[in-house]
Amino acid sequence: MPPWAAALALLLAALALLLLRPWKRAVGARTSVRDHEEQEVASGGPADQLSDRREALPGGCSLICKPSALAQCLLRALRRSAALEPSPRSWLSGPHLQTFCHFILPVGPGPELAREYLQLADDGLVALDWVIGPCARGRRVTNPGSLPPVLLVIPNAWGRLTRNVLGLCLLALERGYYPVIFHRRGHHGCPLVSPRLQPFGDPSDLKEAVTYIRFRHPAAPLFAVSEGSGSALLLSYLGECGSSSYVTGAACISPVLRCREWFEAGLPWPYERGFLLHQKIALSRYASALEDTVDTGKLFRSGSLREFEETLFCHTKSCPISWDTYWDLNDPLRDVDEAAVPVLCICSADDPVCGPPDHTLPAELFHSNPYFFLLLSRRGGHCGFLRPEPLPAWSHEVILESFRALTEFFRMEERMKGLSRRRTSFLGGRRRWGGLQKREVSSNLEEIFNWKRSYTR
Repeated sequence: MPPWAAALALLLAALALLLLRPWKRAVGARTSVRDHEEQEVASGGPADQLSDRREALPGGCSLICKPSALAQCLLRALRRSAALEPSPRSWLSGPHLQTFCHFILPVGPGPELAREYLQLADDGLVALDWVIGPCARGRRVTNPGSLPPVLLVIPNAWGRLTRNVLGLCLLALERGYYPVIFHRRGHHGCPLVSPRLQPFGDPSDLKEAVTYIRFRHPAAPLFAVSEGSGSALLLSYLGECGSSSYVTGAACISPVLRCREWFEAGLPWPYERGFLLHQKIALSRYASALEDTVDTGKLFRSGSLREFEETLFCHTKSCPISWDTYWDLNDPLRDVDEAAVPVLCICSADDPVCGPPDHTLPAELFHSNPYFFLLLSRRGGHCGFLRPEPLPAWSHEVILESFRALTEFFRMEERMKGLSRRRTSFLGGRRRWGGLQKREVSSNLEEIFNWKRSYTR
């Protein structure tokens, strides 16, 4: 089926969604947006369970994190951000319109891409789309005197390249980044040369892609951004690699963090049917190639995202596994304590796909882990955060500003380390006075570096 047919089907689902309210989850009741707004009024803000350690930001947003020097640096940058300034409420404010405009509207001309296919260790293929133009308003320099940073962008797990992903790439190119989009096996025109697809949270292919990017740009800083369900892949990579990952900073837009519960509860039926139909259309071209590994008849008769995922990856003909085992291997938070990279998660309290944040976001992750930061907004839908044209989504502006703040923080850290070494060397022969100075510098360094935390098994 051609791509326009998939877009038409998603548009019909959108119209049905707008006509039929309220909705229920496929399994269990789902809190409606109106009910959640009433809960906000009663509790004084979105997600009362996330009220601890909440720092107020412009535009009704909040930053939830563990107190640290890095958190203070990020907080200062966000409070200065013009992207978070409140704006008049428009017709785009509704969560479903924000979500549908993001997923359904045509992507337009988009940026100029240069594609590379990367052959993996098992002879599979993934694609890397390097964004090389255009740059409409002139390119800015992000880090004067250094190489342009690389921005790795991971789309959603369904393989759809949305207008917001392309908008982020164009904005990043304008700000001096070198964006590259990662496409999984069989996604977005990448050929499926072996009968193996990438499980939901398996970062093995991404590891090889990051290694290749590092080989091409060995001295450039690497930042990563994921969208929606694609965040499971990025978080799995950061957890498995820990301090050995090449990433300097990361951001997740509307991440799905409790993935198993998300699959088992189901989405509101128009979203469930739309995402499921998109996956079936994308895999239909490989039906004959997958016949030897999965029951394609059962796969394309799947009535839910869980049934589709379970049939494709659990009920295989060669090596079947249980649903429990699958999530033991693919839960994106299975190794989250090993992550050693600052991660900014941007979520909305009215997200119709993920659900209310007090049910879907693990509050303890942001309260206890100094590397994870939650920017929670009142409105924005799922991966929307749109503003009137021609302004880009405000989430894009915030992400790039946070990466700039991280870069400045790490540069200051290196400068203080060098200052400490020089001062220690200069005062080495003057024991008493040098000891006092060393203790003073050590105390200052502890205040600067108290955001650090070691994760070892």
